[in-house]
Amino acid sequence: MTDQSQTSSGRGDAWQRGFATAAILLLLAAFESAHAGDSTVDSIWTETYAGLFAGSGLAQNRLVDVDGFANWGSPGSHSEYDDQGFAWGALAGSRFELAGVPLRLEVDATFGGLSASTDRLDPEGRDETAIADYQWLATARAGVEDRLGGVTLFATGGLAAARIDNSVTDIDFISGMPPRMDPDDSFRDSSTHFGWAIGVGVETSLPDSWTLRLEGSYLDFGQSTYHVNRSGDNRCCGSGTPRRPVRYHVENSIGVLRLGLIRTFSP
Repeated sequence: MTDQSQTSSGRGDAWQRGFATAAILLLLAAFESAHAGDSTVDSIWTETYAGLFAGSGLAQNRLVDVDGFANWGSPGSHSEYDDQGFAWGALAGSRFELAGVPLRLEVDATFGGLSASTDRLDPEGRDETAIADYQWLATARAGVEDRLGGVTLFATGGLAAARIDNSVTDIDFISGMPPRMDPDDSFRDSSTHFGWAIGVGVETSLPDSWTLRLEGSYLDFGQSTYHVNRSGDNRCCGSGTPRRPVRYHVENSIGVLRLGLIRTFSP
């Protein structure tokens, strides 16, 4: 594995803080309404639940060639690489009422073959390949719900984590020699990324305390920065430019559509 550096983007951090704050404000608003005209808080835990789900995930990634290294002399050019894969996992949560407002708290874990790649970083050739591989996903969310006829509608938001393997592999083609990977112009980083998650869904009751759920969610993990040409042996961004390390920004996000079967338990 080659050396790399990684930083969180202000955009990703801002969205993460915003949705975490929104979830907290939702609970605070319900708490304040419970105090209006009454000195006691009527908090009723109604039930807990757990279940399994399966569905499809769409890995959405964007690589920005900040200095114009792969796309020679074109700073800021970007490549988008998306792909679908099977997703499955488990969830657990609790529903309760606070001042008459139906709320829920939930955690889940998702696995599956969720990855995407592209070999179009350089428009003049295909000797560089970017890959994003999502090994697992997890969220912790708060939400509200409303019953409409025979179904329950809900919306949730909170924090997300994922183990993501981001990489760029550069292949050198030298006359008279077999192709080889250039480690100085490549990177690979496998680490846990943190971000935010939002979701909406619908549930319908089945016999014997079972529930069928259809849910869509979106997870955003912000932006990471990696360096290539670390030795500075190549000109960074076109003829006449200095020899120095250059940057790639990688943005990772994923959407998941899942069907779940959930068992509800008594308090």
